[in-house]
Amino acid sequence: MKELKAFIKKEFFHILRDKQTLLVLIALPVVLVLLFGFALSVEIRNINLGVLCQRNDDSVSELLDKIDASEYFTLTAQIESPDDIDRLMRNQTVDVVLAFENDFSGKLASAKVPQISITADASDPNTASTEIMYLTGIIRDYFRQNAGAAATDNAVANVHLLYNPQMKSSYNFVPGIMGLILILICALMTSVSIVKEKERGTMEVLLVSPLSPATIIFGKIIPYFAVSCVIVTIVFVLSFTILEIPLVGNLMLMSLLAIVYVVLSLSIGLLVSTLVSTQLAATLITAVVFMMPIIMLSGMVFPIESAPEVLQWVAQVIPAKWFISALRKVMIEGLSMQYIAEELLVLLSMTVVILTVAVRKFNNRLE
Repeated sequence: MKELKAFIKKEFFHILRDKQTLLVLIALPVVLVLLFGFALSVEIRNINLGVLCQRNDDSVSELLDKIDASEYFTLTAQIESPDDIDRLMRNQTVDVVLAFENDFSGKLASAKVPQISITADASDPNTASTEIMYLTGIIRDYFRQNAGAAATDNAVANVHLLYNPQMKSSYNFVPGIMGLILILICALMTSVSIVKEKERGTMEVLLVSPLSPATIIFGKIIPYFAVSCVIVTIVFVLSFTILEIPLVGNLMLMSLLAIVYVVLSLSIGLLVSTLVSTQLAATLITAVVFMMPIIMLSGMVFPIESAPEVLQWVAQVIPAKWFISALRKVMIEGLSMQYIAEELLVLLSMTVVILTVAVRKFNNRLE
């Protein structure tokens, strides 16, 4: 135990002395979380809105003021004729058009249901559906306040959005970026640290020392586990403060998930270190081989269900897929342990298998 403590202390000093690497380890998660939370957003803003309506209609003006005041729409064109809609869309003057029935205010006052039509440019179906969804939500709220529930149901589709009613992309990206950050940084730190010992020839010094293989392994992993826990804490703090993701889930359960995933990621790094002999190879395997599958097949950006069946099967062996799914359930939906039992069991099983294989290969290398 005394040897292990001394070895861990030595590793901590080594990490703290390498200030450039330490800065990257701490700064990279912060930059990625803020980048995905703010800059890279699937939310659509500043949508150019055209309006076809009878002039001097107070109710229409009130509704348009409500739409224009939102962060999503900018009123750019007053359209005189339906024939102008196609021309304005082709010229990209407007992205979506609202057309109001004549005598809108009169019908609204007499408890009738005035008709509103939405015309959107569907050359980009995802964007068009989002624009329609935004408009539908605002119009539905207006009718609820001014015409009652019955008119609301008849005039506008009754849409309910659970867990993320504002459709903020940060709710989706934060669990995904945590899955990417942790496996890349943890695996990269561990693999490069051990391979560096081989390149510098200091591994031979460890081999002739009284340290056992288990002491060397845990002495290497524990300091990076501590650094990883700091990274997890930073990401959680940024998520709940700057990105304003509501804390609806159990924080202890989220921490448990993160710890299991960190240990799994460190085990992957240990396994990589037994397969390569240079830092460049360790970096390439960790950064390239792991990054693309995580982005494409973990559910971080694209739904796995949309992929071909073969790739759906491949996704089942990607650890980030299970971690991201479980973290979303706890962090965003506020679900309890019983709803993530499958994901947690898979992550624990992967951890045991990979760590066992890595330790055995590491022991063989030392022998």
